[in-house]
Amino acid sequence: MSTAPRTNAQSPELHVADSHDLIRVHGARVNNLKDISIEIPKRRLTVFTGVSGSGKSSLVFGTIAAESQRLINETYSAFVQGFMPTLARPEVDVLEGLTTAILVDQQRMGGDARSTVGTATDANAMLRILFSRLGQPHIGSPRAHSFNIPSVSGAGAITLERGGKTVKERRSFSIAGGMCPRCEGRGSVTDIDLTQLYDDSKSLNEGALTIPGYSMDGWYGRIFSGCGFFDPDKPIRRFTKKELDDLLHREPTKIKVDGINLTYEGLIPKIQKSMLSKDIDALQPHIRAFVERAMTFTACPECGGTRLSEAARSSKIGGTSIADACAMQISDLAAWVRALGDPAVAPLLTTLQQTLDSFVEIGLGYLSLDRPSGTLSGGEAQRVKMIRHLGSSLTDTTYVFDEPTTGLHPHDIQRMNGLLLRLRDKGNTVLVVEHKPETIAIADHVVDLGPGAGSAGGTVCFEGTVEELRTGGTITGRHFDDRARVKETVRKPTGALEIRGATANNLRDVDVDIPLGVLTVVTGVAGSGKSSLLHGSLSRKPGAADEGVVSIDQGAIRGSRRSNPATYTGLLDPIRKAFAKANGVKPALFSANSEGACPTCNGAGVVYTDLAMMAGVATTCEDCEGKRFEASVLDYHLGGRDISEVLAMPVTEAEAFFGDGEARTPAAHRILARLADVGLGYLTIGQPLTTLSGGERQRLKLATHMADKGGVYILDEPTTGLHLADVEQLLGLLDRLVDSGKSVIVIEHHQAVMAHADWIIDLGPGAGHDGGRIVFEGTPADLVAARSTLTGEHLAAYVGA
Repeated sequence: MSTAPRTNAQSPELHVADSHDLIRVHGARVNNLKDISIEIPKRRLTVFTGVSGSGKSSLVFGTIAAESQRLINETYSAFVQGFMPTLARPEVDVLEGLTTAILVDQQRMGGDARSTVGTATDANAMLRILFSRLGQPHIGSPRAHSFNIPSVSGAGAITLERGGKTVKERRSFSIAGGMCPRCEGRGSVTDIDLTQLYDDSKSLNEGALTIPGYSMDGWYGRIFSGCGFFDPDKPIRRFTKKELDDLLHREPTKIKVDGINLTYEGLIPKIQKSMLSKDIDALQPHIRAFVERAMTFTACPECGGTRLSEAARSSKIGGTSIADACAMQISDLAAWVRALGDPAVAPLLTTLQQTLDSFVEIGLGYLSLDRPSGTLSGGEAQRVKMIRHLGSSLTDTTYVFDEPTTGLHPHDIQRMNGLLLRLRDKGNTVLVVEHKPETIAIADHVVDLGPGAGSAGGTVCFEGTVEELRTGGTITGRHFDDRARVKETVRKPTGALEIRGATANNLRDVDVDIPLGVLTVVTGVAGSGKSSLLHGSLSRKPGAADEGVVSIDQGAIRGSRRSNPATYTGLLDPIRKAFAKANGVKPALFSANSEGACPTCNGAGVVYTDLAMMAGVATTCEDCEGKRFEASVLDYHLGGRDISEVLAMPVTEAEAFFGDGEARTPAAHRILARLADVGLGYLTIGQPLTTLSGGERQRLKLATHMADKGGVYILDEPTTGLHLADVEQLLGLLDRLVDSGKSVIVIEHHQAVMAHADWIIDLGPGAGHDGGRIVFEGTPADLVAARSTLTGEHLAAYVGA
């Protein structure tokens, strides 16, 4: 065997292919970015930081990742592109050195009601194969163990041409699926409480129906009176079985009433189409209240909520069915799989074992595979998506993370950091948008955007190493080593909220008194039972509403591109009325979703052009120039400004505008003051909700609820998306809420908030069935002194005790 001699062994020249080691961005102008240019090293971990709203997501997601995805989509055939979302090119002059971008964001995992943690990560697929090979009795292929595949059978005659003759043969087929026939693989059944539809002691003409909008005075009354299927003057409880069936279940039937052709349909199919099939959050409040009263969701009586047919549940491996395996905590399931060790399926067991171990390693060992994916928090959803990539053989790709430490205890952040470094060490470029100093500290390269938020941001303030950041003089650099001190004196509680025998999810019969009139922080590792205790036990306990409990969770704000802070907070109503009163016209003229809308773009401000197989484009409307209103509406002024100029104001400017002078509007000023109070003073009041960051949406919800009458506020990780400098402002806001007589209960992992608390309740000691217990109650100083829990150790290290 011979090898070619190597020349210049001492000083090999760099191959030209190895010179492309930078991602170059020049002239980026997406959202608030101010024509910035930047070079990002490849195969390194780069963290992007800066105050909330400074432009981090616009640079990383809106520019780099968006263009990478657009270019990849263009490599597919025109036919395939027709089925893909159309992406417009970001506003940037030059983008060089891009690699394939994989986004691991915090978008909640949607999907059908049948989507679970197991189906989202392919763990279920491997379990189904395992049970189809080893399960006893053997019931069929892997789909016989799937709750998404129904059992189907059929028979009939088929016609064949054979030997020049037409021959008829009888054939039959059957597909064995694992879906429970009663609940169709959903695990729960919905029933309608008939007592919420009508009062059976009354007749229809006496107003028996209690469904919103179903009065006897309008069309419904004419249909019920003239259909002839029952007597509208007879009490419903005296209806015959057929009459009641016609009232409730009759299929659509053509009838003629007073010479008019109409369609009669039973109450249940009618309300299922008009109310129950719609997103409950999109319904009007009174209809939503009716739906919540009338609908009952119960575990399927046939499958016990397992979603699987009786045959699928009967096939077992060592006494364990696939339903039992999916219900296990994943850390226990990993141990069960490890103990199997059957050589016939060794490769499958190895792959399944790696997937389950990844769950445990990433801090999600407390989940079960049958957990509906829609119930995961943003942070949990992001980590579930990570599992797909940990064992991937792909290298030289760009992974983009959006605050991967969201919802993580300091103990878990260390593990997350290790995973990010592992992805980098495989030869990938890792881009992370992050605020936590523990994650910034492991970066190879730091990009700090700012200096402020909104129009005051959008520039690169710093590029370099972590050590250079500390002395760089930026807001992030100055606050990087900030450490809150434990409170020396704490407030005295004025009472207590009692929770007794809490057993929601993994809680172990918990008894706890939550003090009132103080700032209480509930902490513990992810999955220890914090949300179960507050959202599952406190905010839903009988009488919670009477005690004034206002729960602000991390549920996403629902809203289209037309929704903005002004519409979401109710701010637009007093503004429209003020404009209408000043000009003597209707308030509807000053709504871009109503009479005042520009007819060309229908009040959207942009015109969407669908270019069929090519990427569609959104262009600013030429008629209204993006102002969203008809030209005649802009002739009306209030305080010298038209409605489009008012909606373009930042909150702080609008607060001064409506505070005094000709435009003085106290109702609008109060809402704007609350928005400024939660640190959203830079936000434009007409900015579409779809462009807000996670931290901005959380604080917008908080500002909206501050007007509620409630005396007890439950906040779920309000520091999500907050810069180190903004946490101090949030603590000031929490103090003001408590000092005004409110009780504030916060689920939080941020050590600065823990140190600032008057009382700490720590759950644990671990996650899942290793948690669910109260491991500490007391002041932060006591927790630091005791160091008896994981939280105590990390808080002591944080404050330098």
